[in-house]
Amino acid sequence: MWLIVGLGNPGPKYALTRHNIGFQCLDLYSQSINNPPWNEEHKAHICKVKINDIPVIFAKPMTYMNKSGESVQALLHYYKISLENLIVVHDELDQPFGKMKIQKNRGHGGHNGIRSISELLGTQDYIRLKLGIGRPPHPNMEVADYVLQKFSQEEQSQLADFLNKGGDALEAIIFDGLQKASTKFNT
Repeated sequence: MWLIVGLGNPGPKYALTRHNIGFQCLDLYSQSINNPPWNEEHKAHICKVKINDIPVIFAKPMTYMNKSGESVQALLHYYKISLENLIVVHDELDQPFGKMKIQKNRGHGGHNGIRSISELLGTQDYIRLKLGIGRPPHPNMEVADYVLQKFSQEEQSQLADFLNKGGDALEAIIFDGLQKASTKFNT
């Protein structure tokens, strides 16, 4: 069984912001596989699916970004999922919009959701799918303000294709392994 966690903040205020690209990726992917129902469990919205007969739980922590680890830790424990089968999907400032990177065992890089997960799990040795959102366009703009903005119109026009590619990357990790997936999708 796999646990795929998309990071974001709950509520309509944050729904279409850059910081919620992890939520958006899971939402679009789940729609492509018959739109299974989402339920609340362990401080997260979750849905259980099978991808080519492999059981997968999608989770969107409802704890706000800074406490994402609470939900991830509880889900891993409850479902007895190995750390090797955890994938966290999140926004990445250091990747331009439309680019992605698959990595394992990396530091949090200032991302509070990843910091929370790593602290509560006591390790950073899990897979991450980093979806690029780029850096603020102006050097004086606060990063927190930038990540909580909605995507630009140009970005919005490309977002569905980017998120679909993120879904392809998730499948590649599960079916082809970390190394092959990284080779194929790291840009």
